[in-house]
Amino acid sequence: MNDLAVASVIFSLTYLLIVSERVHKTAAAVGGGVAVIVFRVLDQEEAFAAIDLNVIFLLVGMMVIANTLGKTGAFQWLAIRSAKTARGSPIVILILLAAIAAAASAFLDNVTTVVLLAPLSLFVASILRMNPLPFLVSLVFASNIGGTATLIGDPPNILIGSAADLGFVDFIVHVTPIVLLVLLGYLAAVFFLFRRQLKASPQAVARVMQLDEAETITDRPLLQKSVAVLALVVVAFLLHGLLDLEPATIALGGATALIIIGRQHPHEALREVEWTTIFFFIGLFVVVRGAEEAGLLEHLGNGIIEASGGHEWAAAMLTLWPAGMMSSVVNQIPYSAAMIPVVEQVNSELGLGTSDSPLWWALALGVGFGANLTPVGAAANVLVLNTAERAGYRIGFLEFMKWGSLTTLASLVLATVYLWLRYLL
Repeated sequence: MNDLAVASVIFSLTYLLIVSERVHKTAAAVGGGVAVIVFRVLDQEEAFAAIDLNVIFLLVGMMVIANTLGKTGAFQWLAIRSAKTARGSPIVILILLAAIAAAASAFLDNVTTVVLLAPLSLFVASILRMNPLPFLVSLVFASNIGGTATLIGDPPNILIGSAADLGFVDFIVHVTPIVLLVLLGYLAAVFFLFRRQLKASPQAVARVMQLDEAETITDRPLLQKSVAVLALVVVAFLLHGLLDLEPATIALGGATALIIIGRQHPHEALREVEWTTIFFFIGLFVVVRGAEEAGLLEHLGNGIIEASGGHEWAAAMLTLWPAGMMSSVVNQIPYSAAMIPVVEQVNSELGLGTSDSPLWWALALGVGFGANLTPVGAAANVLVLNTAERAGYRIGFLEFMKWGSLTTLASLVLATVYLWLRYLL
C-alpha cells in the first residue's frame, strides 16, 4: 500500500473509533498518531513537528489560570449572580451565559472562554439541581460562534489573517455582522433546542434567590491576584501582534506568574490540567498531518478548483460548505492550515485580491460555524466534553451531533445568504 492508502486507512479508523466510542477518544487519537509513525507515513521527527505547541501550551497555561481562579470561589460568585439576575429562570440563565460566552470568545480565544465558564455552568446546574448538559453544550456553540467574529477570537482566524495579511478591523467589517446575526438566531432557538431539559422546581428557584454570593469567595487575596493576572493576559492577547508574542507564550507566562505570586506548588497547579484533552490533540495533530502529507487533503483542494469552473460564487460555496463539514471532522485548526494554500491558489486563478475575496471569509465562516457539528470540531468542544465527563456527565458523539447539526446547518445557510448578498450579488 502507498502512503495515501495507509494514511486514509489510519485516518478513517481513528475517526471511526472516536465516533463509535468503542474506546476513549484520547486513546483512539494517540493510537492513530502512533500508527502514522509505525507505518512510516511520517517519521518520528515529522510527527512530533506536526504537534502545534502553540495550541497545546495555550491550553495548559489557561487551564492553570482558570483552575487557580476556580479555587477562590469566583465561578460560584458569578454563577449565583447570573442566576439571581435571571430570577432563577433556567432558560434566561442559559441565554445569559451563552451571550457572555460569545462576547468573551470574540476577544479571548474560545478555549480560554470555556475553560473559565465550564465550571460556572456546572455550578449553576448543581444549584438548580438540573442536568448540566444543555448549559455545557450551549456554552460550546456560543463560544464557537462568537469566536468567529474577530481576528483573535479563534485560532483559524489568526492563521487566515496571517496568510492573507488581514487585520483586526478587516474581520470586524467583513465577519462580525453575520456572526451577530447567527448568534441572535441561536439565542432565539435555544428554547426549542433545550426546552425539555430546562425545567427547575419552584423550590430550586427559591433556593437560588436566597443564596448569598459573597459567601462563595474563599480566598480573596488569591482572587485579586488571579483577576490581575487574567486581565494582563487578556490585554497581552489583544496586543500580541505588537508584542510579537504568541498566545501560548502569553498564557504560560501568566500561569507561571500566578503560580509564583499565588504561592502554589507546581505539582498542585499542573495536577488539575485536563491531560486527556492535551493528549487527544497531540494524537489528532499527528493523524491529520499524516493525511495531509500523504495528499489526502490535497485531493479536496484540487476538487474545489476543478469544480468551481472559474466562477467566484461556486468557489466561495465550495470553500464554505466543505469547510463547515470537513473542519468538524479533522478539527478546524489543521483543516484551516491545509486549506489556506488552496484558497490562495484559487484566488490567484480567479484574479481576486485579498480583502475583496469572499473565499477568505467563506473559509473563516465555514471553519468557525462548522466547529459546532461534532465533539471534535474545535478544542473548546473536546475540553467541555472532558470537563463534563470528569463531573460525571457523559455527552455522546451522536448526542452532541443531534444538537450540533441543527445549529451548524442554520449557521451555514445564513452565511451563504450573507456572502451572496454582500459580495456576489
